[in-house]
Amino acid sequence: MTKYLLLDLDSTLYSSRYGLEDIVRKEIMNFSAAFLGIKPEEVWTLRMEHGAKYGTTLEWLMKEKGFTDADAYMIAVHPVDEADNLPPDPGLRTFLESIKIPKAILTNSPMEHVDRILDKLGINGLFTHIFDIRYFGYKGKPHHDTYRQALNILGVNAADVLFIDDNPSYAENFIMIGGRALLFDENNSHVNYQHPKIRELKELLKYL
Repeated sequence: MTKYLLLDLDSTLYSSRYGLEDIVRKEIMNFSAAFLGIKPEEVWTLRMEHGAKYGTTLEWLMKEKGFTDADAYMIAVHPVDEADNLPPDPGLRTFLESIKIPKAILTNSPMEHVDRILDKLGINGLFTHIFDIRYFGYKGKPHHDTYRQALNILGVNAADVLFIDDNPSYAENFIMIGGRALLFDENNSHVNYQHPKIRELKELLKYL
């Protein structure tokens, strides 16, 4: 029996077709490149070679590159107008309200970004907890201890939670600690993924 629904935010509660994460990724590369003194296209290769164990580029910069100004990073990567092109989604609120179990958000984005997205989608106030990237000291998904800390705060076991995320690694790592997870694969991009996945949020009802 599912006692809690734990949801990712970006490209999960709204469609990837709006391109918000593509814009964020570009800003991450530009900011990181300026800090490291390299070209933006070199950042991701360097991160994957030396920092693949980190859930976010920010964590990698802080742990391995001596970066300390996380607030400046967040301001650059998440400008105040970032959600301007995201439309409201009244149907999403109706759908989430129809699920009569508690819901929480676990995201590697900062709270100011979360607030903008929830406001634009019209789904603020529906979640008992919002675990943003600052909540656990900039150590986010897919770290197992981050998942466990969130579960402890929610007061549930991993097996009693259904977690939905669009990142295969994040979903798989939740499964590795004994949880249940669905990959939100809107465009069927991860054809070799071995665990359950959905292409529309309404499909999660089959797994509750």
